[in-house]
Amino acid sequence: MSYSNKYIFATLPRTQRGQPIVLGGDPKGKNFLYTNGNSVIIRNIEVRKLLSRHRNPAISDIYTEHSCAVNVAKYSPSGFYIASGDISGKVRIWDTVNKEHILKNEFHPIGGPIKDIAWSPDNQRMVVVGEGRERFGHVFMSETGTSVGEISGQSKPINSCDFKPSRPFRIITGSEDNTIAVFEGPPFKFKMTKQEHSRFVQAVRYSPSGSHFASAGFDGKVFLYDGASADLVSELGNPAHKGGVYAVAWKPDGTQLLTASGDKTCKLWDIETKSVVSEFIMGNQVEDQQVSCLWQGDYLLTVSLSGFISYLDVNNPSTPIRVIKGHNKPITALALSPDRGTVFTGSHDGFITRWNAKTGENDRVQGAGHGNQINGMKATGELLYTCGIDDTIKQVDLSSNAYSGPEVKLGSQPRGLDIDENTLVTVTVKQISIVENGAKVSSLPIDYEPSSISLDHEHGLVAVGGADSKVHIYELNNKSLSPKAELDHLGPVTDCSFSPSNEYLVASDAHRKVVLYRVPDFELAHNKEWGFHSAKVNCVAWSPDSALVASGSLDTTIIIWSLASPAKHIIIKNAHPQSQITRLQWLDNDLLVSVGQDCNTKIWEIAPF
Repeated sequence: MSYSNKYIFATLPRTQRGQPIVLGGDPKGKNFLYTNGNSVIIRNIEVRKLLSRHRNPAISDIYTEHSCAVNVAKYSPSGFYIASGDISGKVRIWDTVNKEHILKNEFHPIGGPIKDIAWSPDNQRMVVVGEGRERFGHVFMSETGTSVGEISGQSKPINSCDFKPSRPFRIITGSEDNTIAVFEGPPFKFKMTKQEHSRFVQAVRYSPSGSHFASAGFDGKVFLYDGASADLVSELGNPAHKGGVYAVAWKPDGTQLLTASGDKTCKLWDIETKSVVSEFIMGNQVEDQQVSCLWQGDYLLTVSLSGFISYLDVNNPSTPIRVIKGHNKPITALALSPDRGTVFTGSHDGFITRWNAKTGENDRVQGAGHGNQINGMKATGELLYTCGIDDTIKQVDLSSNAYSGPEVKLGSQPRGLDIDENTLVTVTVKQISIVENGAKVSSLPIDYEPSSISLDHEHGLVAVGGADSKVHIYELNNKSLSPKAELDHLGPVTDCSFSPSNEYLVASDAHRKVVLYRVPDFELAHNKEWGFHSAKVNCVAWSPDSALVASGSLDTTIIIWSLASPAKHIIIKNAHPQSQITRLQWLDNDLLVSVGQDCNTKIWEIAPF
């Protein structure tokens, strides 16, 4: 009776239009960092090793100890610690060695969102900047939190900061008042401002040797300064980009600079000649705006507004080496291919991603989708059927990985769908409909708010969960539905599902209960109450052999229930920390897939009872 987390198909970075994000590089060269919601994601950067070992998803780790949204995370120069800053102004410093990521220190240097963090090269000092109420930045000792200077001289929030990587130490900051400030120390004191930019300064970064630093702003300009005197050396391009520049990243030897822009391009600059070496055109959609970049070892990474992470190919600027796709919004729907080798996840923003369940390789479903939240998915044969809150059912051709064929207009918002052979049944807030060959063939009005639907073709039954605290059972006969029974619960029914063997029906409710019924008489299957969740149960799922039921809850836990031993269960605590579980599916009798509002997809190995 045990479990282990086998894989994490990690969320993408959370992005917002007009807001740069910061990627954190690993001094040891293995990983990189980004944030989404309350989580810091530590993702392996090594492409070739990942693909050869087929452990792509396994090399993601997630830190979830912040109590509010995290904006930035940075490795210490030693690589043994990570500092992460959140929107409340807190900085947490935690270790990278232990799996538990033990907290070393927590400080509250400013009273508002932290936008950037930089460590001193000796790991002893740290500067944080952002939107504090009383100050826009602070410098302190990483061991004690003791102040070692003031960040002053700028009149608006500070977006970026960096520590000079060589002595004598310097700090630079870039602000929304269009200036760059230079500080000398320790203790650090304001020395001067640089006023070359005409719009927000979004990024300031020292070269690896400290001989230069670069700045980038929303005016599309990139400037190069002397690292010691802060004198302007030159401007790169005239201007560097047609849109705002969100980020810059230095080549490890300091000879080149990578810039990422809202004009949907990235450029590689030669520092000696001040000329463009390569231009990477990343697309022509709004989502292709480039909001961050990182140069680590041999890898050049950029992040687009869509959240996609691209590995740039210097030798072939037109095609990235690899693009990491997925979700950065809460996942609301989950389905498996008929052979259970592919996982489909649908999100709050209407996108569907298909994942190879063994390798984690993924791609996004192409074509005109729902455009907003997906409420149900089910695959059969070569088609994946989806329903969304645009009040339609659409279909995806799995061979082409694209939407195709007719869409069915439902007239009201669907809450779920199920398919058996050629019959598709969907429930909306107004009716239950039967769909065949891309058209509604019959419908039955309902007077309650539904939550879920499940179909038992063997007995010709349809179960619908209702907010009226009932499971409504209907008989399906010759493409028409008629009420058969109502099963009372103590709270609104949130999900229901017939077992693969069609012997049982399981239903979950907002009263924290999971209830098992025998089919077709719908008597309780046992006298043991499955009620160990501490909050609303959101979803249930059957193992393929109908021996186990998994339930996922608002309380962030998953519980595995056994039909053979109703008194026994396995609790997976904090399965998606600080995030409710939204959907579950079994890949086989030992592997469970879970998704949640944290945008992550996890695969769990369940040991036999």
